[in-house]
Amino acid sequence: MNGWNGIILRVDLTTGTALREELPPTILEEYLGGRGLGIRLMRDTYQLDPFDPLMPLIFAGGPLCGTPAPTSARISVVSRSPLTGTIYDCSAGGRFAWRLKAAGVDALFITGKSPRPVVLAITADSVELLDAGLLWGSDIPTTVAALKERGSVAAIGPAGENGVLFANIMMGEGNSVGRGGLGAVMGSKNLKAVTVQGQGTTAIADPVLFETARQNIMRLFKASPVIFGPLGIAEFGTPVLVDLMAQRRMAPTENFRKTFFEHSANYSGPTIKDACGAKKDGCYGCPIQCKKSSAAGKALPEYETVSHFGALNNVASLRAIIAANDLCNELGMDTITAAATLSAWGEIKGSFPAADEISGLLVDIALRRGDGELLALGSRRLAETLGHPELSMSVKSLELPAYDPRGAYGMALAYCTSNRGGCHLRAYPISHEILRKPVPTDRFSFSGKARIINIAEDTNAAVDSLVACKFAFFGASLEEYAELLTAITGTAYSPQRLKEIGRRIVLTERFYNCANGFARSDDILPERFFSEAGSSGDGIDIHPIDRVRFEEELDKYYRIRGLNGNGRFDDGAFLEKQP
Repeated sequence: MNGWNGIILRVDLTTGTALREELPPTILEEYLGGRGLGIRLMRDTYQLDPFDPLMPLIFAGGPLCGTPAPTSARISVVSRSPLTGTIYDCSAGGRFAWRLKAAGVDALFITGKSPRPVVLAITADSVELLDAGLLWGSDIPTTVAALKERGSVAAIGPAGENGVLFANIMMGEGNSVGRGGLGAVMGSKNLKAVTVQGQGTTAIADPVLFETARQNIMRLFKASPVIFGPLGIAEFGTPVLVDLMAQRRMAPTENFRKTFFEHSANYSGPTIKDACGAKKDGCYGCPIQCKKSSAAGKALPEYETVSHFGALNNVASLRAIIAANDLCNELGMDTITAAATLSAWGEIKGSFPAADEISGLLVDIALRRGDGELLALGSRRLAETLGHPELSMSVKSLELPAYDPRGAYGMALAYCTSNRGGCHLRAYPISHEILRKPVPTDRFSFSGKARIINIAEDTNAAVDSLVACKFAFFGASLEEYAELLTAITGTAYSPQRLKEIGRRIVLTERFYNCANGFARSDDILPERFFSEAGSSGDGIDIHPIDRVRFEEELDKYYRIRGLNGNGRFDDGAFLEKQP
């Protein structure tokens, strides 16, 4: 078998046992890897509570990993989110995926709860549970430094240990499994870290076809102004979007009360580069190198982080924003939910946290002390507890990222149809509605958006299962990646086949969520976006979203998906019909 090892490693932390089993070739061919494979492996456990010891935490690589395929050194982690209750996947780049594949494993399936804190250490020949008592309570850098001799490290910090509902899992190179609280799931299992070391290689069925496809992708990358242009992400990283969002009047400000922040230039991509001596960095083997690090080698914040610790909290200090990013990475917390929860809290109190207060609050959250005990629950639970549920800017309890939906109606719909909650990455309509030049006018229209979001969700589910980076598709397409996959595996894949696989994955996730009680009432934006205008200016008017048109387009989305008017399945046997 080319592209896959055909092996799942099942680890039971309760009994301390590990077993390598074969994965059926049909499952691999029809779900690929990453998100898709993880979702398929959840079939028997998707209704368990996220903190049930039997709830699996799944690390799944993809068929491209281990080859020179561009942007393929990525891993997906799949479980059920304690923050949202939705079936959840989140991916990260780095050497971990490569080394897990080189250890002969396509998927790591972890269940149970260890009676004591442990590190799971994996090689091609062994699986060990090491005592982590001395590491429990340590931050991410300390943990990674202690374990680096054992290969790549995926670890949690104090936030994951203490059950912060938006705790993340950090990779040793600084990449994060960032959203949904999967670090808390890992912490509930008394699992401090996973290390992996492997030396195996991934065979390529057709090296000539592979090299042709690879070169085509690289050519398209270099031709893309979004990737390698003068203001591209390769040069300035994702904070290059700061100025663009200001121009589009859709930068979430003061808990989404406004859509323009007059001090946003303080943390734009060019400002960060000049102020921090930013140098190019990125995931292992990636030609884009979109991440940026300081002259001292520390990871600098991404767009969502600078915008939410900046505009969303009415903070103009780049120093304070970088300090907040550093703390979240060290303590193991999602920056988006952390910042959005502070923002909701600030609006409820009548004053946003001052720049010099944020670091202390983040430590309190990770340790669940003082105000941090309530903040650790995320904005939805916090707002409900304080009597203002309307001030949580979230969908399905997942806080919205840094694109105000009043400025892009496809994004508004995509936030609501996303199976994991308020996320821009499920359909990722950014390139269609935001990045085009001249400024697109259809961003303020729902016309055709149901079909666009449907296709984009299917496409991105396939991308997440390959597991490739979204940014690659600012240049390349499924056509080139289908050719890569065909060359590696020796099995014929077309863009249409990949989209069909993506559709199966999206519908399976939806089925799981519906079985767990989700319905149309959960596919809705906070009231603010339908009743309050944004910050108009520079010839751009930001109106409230037309609720009637939103509902009409949501109806169309359901019809395209084959769902009923409540966003649910009439076919109760849907799951049994899938491979």
